[in-house]
Parts: sequence; structure tokens; C-alpha cells
Amino acid sequence: MPAFVPDWPILAAFAAAAIVLAITPGPDMTLFLSRTLSQGRAAGFACMFGAYAGVTVHTAMVALGLSALIVAAPAAFAALKIVGAGYLVWLAIDAIRNGSSLSMKAEKRQASHIGASFLTGIGINLLNPKIILFFMTFLPQFVTTGDPHATGKFFFLGGMFVVIALPITSAMVLAAGWMAETLRTKPIVTRVLDWLMASVFGAFAVKILTTQAR
Repeated sequence: MPAFVPDWPILAAFAAAAIVLAITPGPDMTLFLSRTLSQGRAAGFACMFGAYAGVTVHTAMVALGLSALIVAAPAAFAALKIVGAGYLVWLAIDAIRNGSSLSMKAEKRQASHIGASFLTGIGINLLNPKIILFFMTFLPQFVTTGDPHATGKFFFLGGMFVVIALPITSAMVLAAGWMAETLRTKPIVTRVLDWLMASVFGAFAVKILTTQAR
């Protein structure tokens, strides 16, 4: 087995933890579902892949020690919280203002939203300080302190997390796409979902602002 691959017991424990984390609701999952409901599956998948691109960045930051520097600097961490919470509030406002109207025009405007959805997925992932804290505390549990191959193992585990979570979140996006097709003829219900998603984004914004560095 290559040196950068952890032992089988560690891989099994990490896989189990990754599955639990993949099905745990968070800002990323809310974005996947809300974007799928409003703009179609392609936009939902674009957000999803954008978020996983962000996971790759977070993995690199942990492996290189950059996440620890951000958390250790109070001003930088506070600024990240404010920007991240503000971004979620903007998404909440956008869901209320444009959610239903976009769902009625998904087929015509879908292509133009793919790139924007990908960038939104990256943004919501990178600007969430809770994710930085999570990766700082989660990944190191599966790598021994002082391991000469620690950097390679961090990258391997980050990639493994994406591989495990991808089919789970993909199934959610597909289900949301089916729901969107069903609700397309029920604008009142769709509008209620817009407000529900906006409320969830707002709640996560509050949670981010109350996040404390450890």
C-alpha cells in the first residue's frame, strides 16, 4: 500500500464518518437543493461540484497549515465570519426575490447559470468558517502526529471524502430535480419553499456569526 494511504482500520472509520457528514444538513446541502428546485438539476450539480472544489481547497489548507493560521488570527477569523454570514444572507434574499421566477424559466436560462452556480458553490464552501474548523478538527484525527507522510494522507483523505459524499449528494440533487418538475405547476408551493430555503440560509448565517475559534 502506498505510504500516503492510511491503514485499513483508519480508512473504514473515516468512510463511516464521511457518510454521516454527507447526510448532515448544512449550507452547502441547502444550496444544492434550493438551486435545483429553482433552476434545475444542472445548476444544482454545478453548485455541488463547486462546493467539492472548495473541499479540495480546505484539504490543501489543512495539509499546508494555512487553516490554523486563519483561526489563530482573531481579525482574519472575524472578517471571514462576517463575509461568510453576509454571503448566506445574500443567498437568502436572492431565494426570496428570484426563486420561483427562475423555476418557471429554467429551461431557457439554465446554460447561463451553470458557471455562476459553480462559483456560488465554491463561495459558500470557502466562506464558511465552520468548515475550516471542521476540517482542522476532523482530518487530523485520522493522521498520526509526526507522520512523515501526513501531507499526502491529508490529500488522500480529502479526495476520499469527495468520492464518498458525491453519490449521496448526487442522489439528493436528482430527487430535488424530480420534485422541481412536480412543483413547476404549483407556484404557491414553490414560493413557500423559497421562503423556507431563505429561512434556512438565514439560520446558518446566525450560526456562522456565533462560531468561536478553538
